[in-house]
Amino acid sequence: MAKASRALRGRMRSVQNTRKITRTMELVSTSKLKRAQDRVVAARPYAEALRLRLLEGRERAACAESLGVTIGAFDVLMHRAARGFARRFRDS
Repeated sequence: MAKASRALRGRMRSVQNTRKITRTMELVSTSKLKRAQDRVVAARPYAEALRLRLLEGRERAACAESLGVTIGAFDVLMHRAARGFARRFRDS
């Protein structure tokens, strides 16, 4: 009888530990998803700048004005987007 109760306690502890591990894995995956979503949101100005300038052929001043930034900031956005594009396809 004592062996059975000890085994049962051991199984209960094992289940509890498995639950803790699963919960931790859920927290980690939630954190990674949030970080990925934040990166997507942060990349929107770059995508918008590229679309306006390259696809629609707008002038720098018009693109900067529509994004609500200065021409210098627009140039920085374009440079960062181009650098990221080059890095992504150079590594592929």
